[in-house]
Amino acid sequence: MKICMIVPDVYVKGGIASVVNGYRTYDFGGQCQISYVESYRDGGKWQKLMKALKGYVLFWRELRINKPDIVHIHSSFGPSFYRKIPFIYMSVWKRVPVVNHIHGAEFDVFYENASPRKKNLVRKVYDKCQMLIALSDEWKEKLKQIVAEEKICVIENYCRIPEAVNLERKKQILFLGEIGKRKGCFDIPEICERALEGTLDVSVVLGGDGDIEQLKELLEGKQIKTAVSFPGWVRGSEKEGLLCESSVFLFPSYHEGMPMAVLEAMAYGMAIVTTKVGGIPRLIEHGVSGYLHEPGDILGMAQSIRELLMDDDRRRKMGMAARAKAVRCYSMEGHVKKLLSLYEKVLSGNKA
Repeated sequence: MKICMIVPDVYVKGGIASVVNGYRTYDFGGQCQISYVESYRDGGKWQKLMKALKGYVLFWRELRINKPDIVHIHSSFGPSFYRKIPFIYMSVWKRVPVVNHIHGAEFDVFYENASPRKKNLVRKVYDKCQMLIALSDEWKEKLKQIVAEEKICVIENYCRIPEAVNLERKKQILFLGEIGKRKGCFDIPEICERALEGTLDVSVVLGGDGDIEQLKELLEGKQIKTAVSFPGWVRGSEKEGLLCESSVFLFPSYHEGMPMAVLEAMAYGMAIVTTKVGGIPRLIEHGVSGYLHEPGDILGMAQSIRELLMDDDRRRKMGMAARAKAVRCYSMEGHVKKLLSLYEKVLSGNKA
């Protein structure tokens, strides 16, 4: 099968890039010949525009010369939706089926609260895709407002599983992701202040970029201020090092699909304190592989962190339970098997 994927630049920050970059280094069992057309990069508006325009040109050439069997688009909501419209229409013109992989997290802002005109546009565009990939059953229910149920397939994200994990860890709380309101980052100062009350030997690492200055302002006057560090966006061995050495993964998000950050923390055997949003409840079993709370439950998350930091045995058991589930349910091999099955379904339907 010849698959053309519409993807972000390899150096883009975020979950979509993490998923796609894993594909780039995997052979798909030799069953696919995959080409990648990049449509987005980090940077200013002009840089993003030029990247998109270049992507349209390269994609049109790909359709004409290499003639892919399927176009697999990785998209989100907001600007990403509009940026992908030309790719979808060019595919339709060339009669190439489109699989639209939906990674977005704020469906209410994007569609449920949108104007009738925008809703009509979203329905029209998505209807031109042969299949939509949802990251969880919850997101499938949301997408059913736009397209017929039979056009939606649930394929959860995957994680790379390290061969071994570190059981002796620092008393360290870790967050990884975009620093901002949606990820619950502005709750972190209060959560950690309450969790570490009377404890001075615990560090907090907030890895990511975004509204860092606003978060630092919220830390002013708090006792934990000196314990918090901001290494910026971390990748590769630096990220692996943080996942190996930290005790608790804190992810107090308000909106999610199937967060790669939580999957990675599971794979590294971390005890996880997070929220009941998006696909997270499918990942974490409350009291077994971590703790689940309502978004904004500062007191609850603080108490869970405190319990984990004070009970090494419970923390290790939860971390190992999370890792076991990652190995059992979220391997790259299982993910790719589902993806190949979907490709075959799309091609058989297109031929019919």
